[in-house]
This record gives sequence, C-alpha cells and structure tokens, in this order.
Amino acid sequence: MDYHWTIQQLKDYIKNRNLTEKEIEILRTDQRKGAQKLYKQYKQHLIKEQQAVEKFEEMQKYENTQRSRGKAYIAGVDEVGRGPLAGPVVAAAVILPQTFLLKGLDDSKKLNKKKRELFYQYIVENAHCYSIGVVPPYEIDEMNIYQATKAAMYQAVDKLSIKPDHVLIDAVELDDLGVSSNAIVKGDQKSISIAAASIVAKVARDQMMSELHQTYPVYEFDQNSGYGTKKHLEALKQYGVTSHHRRSFLKSVLSR
Repeated sequence: MDYHWTIQQLKDYIKNRNLTEKEIEILRTDQRKGAQKLYKQYKQHLIKEQQAVEKFEEMQKYENTQRSRGKAYIAGVDEVGRGPLAGPVVAAAVILPQTFLLKGLDDSKKLNKKKRELFYQYIVENAHCYSIGVVPPYEIDEMNIYQATKAAMYQAVDKLSIKPDHVLIDAVELDDLGVSSNAIVKGDQKSISIAAASIVAKVARDQMMSELHQTYPVYEFDQNSGYGTKKHLEALKQYGVTSHHRRSFLKSVLSR
C-alpha cells in the first residue's frame, strides 16, 4: 500500500483487512478526497470494532464472577418460540471456553439471518459443548407455554455432554438443576453464554420450521416460523389446523 495507488486499489485493499499503523498513516496523509473518505470510514470501523470488544468484555461479567468462585464450566440457557401459533418451543444450552471470542455476539433477535447463521456455526464449532431441548405443540397444549419452556430448558441442560458447574438462564428460574444457577432478566443481552444459547436455539428452531414447510407449504412456516402472520391466519381458515399447531393458542385467533 502506497501513495501511488488509485482510490479503487486502496478501497479493495482496505476491505475486510486490519491496517498497520504505517498503512493508516499513509491513508491519513493522502490528500485526495477519495482517500480522505476511506480514512474516515476506516476510523469509524475501528471505533465500532472497539465498541464491540468492550461490549463483549462487559457481557462476560457473569461468567467471570462464577469463574472467580471456582466454577469452570458455565452453561448459558435460552429459549425461542414462546409466541408462535405452530411448532415447538426450543431451548439451547451452551458451555463456552474461557478463551471464546466473538465480536458482535448479542441477543439473536438483534442479528439478521445471515449473521445469526454465521455466528451459529462459529459457536457450535468452538463451544465446549451445546445441546437442544424441544417440547412439541401437543405438550405445550397439555402443560401451558411457561411450563413447556422450563421443560425444554431442563432438557437442554440435561443433554449437555459436560455437566455444568453453574447455569445462567435468561429470565426463568430453574430450581431443580442440581447445580447453582441464576436467572438474568434480558440475559441474552448481558451474558455471552446466554446470547450464544439464544442464537443456537433460534437457528435450530428456524431449521425445524423450514423442514416443516416442505410438508405444509401453504402455511409458509419457512417465512413466519409459526407466528400468526396475515397469510398464516388466512391459510388456517382455508385449510384448517395441523398437528403442528398449538390448539390452545388458536382458540381466540380463529374465533375472530
């Protein structure tokens, strides 16, 4: 990288690359308008990167607290699918290594689909272990969604290949884990372990709903994940209820 490069060459070089201090200085002192624009964009990129690192460090405070107490394996637990009219409620449990780093990790709802899936792949490849708990619609109808959510969470923790020393849970109290735990309100925004679990649960459930779409395309489960969109409600009235719908959720919806 030097002063003789065209603006396009500079742009191509900078894309997805961390510049050295010398390269940043070359860009800063290049008086061409296009180069100055690239410099400002790169400085903004560095600020965002630093903010992401700081947020990630802040989101480790619950894990670090438990490690300071001698807890080596800390599981994060979260669920997805409480509100849909169809499909299971899915929970995930994830144990991350102390060295885990994923800048931008956050509540799955704050990430677009592409980033969620990229993060999912990184999490499952780099976690100590992870697992999924699934409670189907007929059980949701039998026990209610809150109890079904807890059941899915218990399943996920029980299925971990490593027994956790402590469990961090998004908002829900789980009293029968056999290990210490604490529920954190908005935990998927405050703990890297819970955020990772929220992503694993979301991607896993979306995959289940996409597979269900292959059998029941008229309900567009691949687009709505089972939520009551306009087209989903129209399909329900036209084609009726499947075994994958939560009948306890449909009483008020279909009576409108």
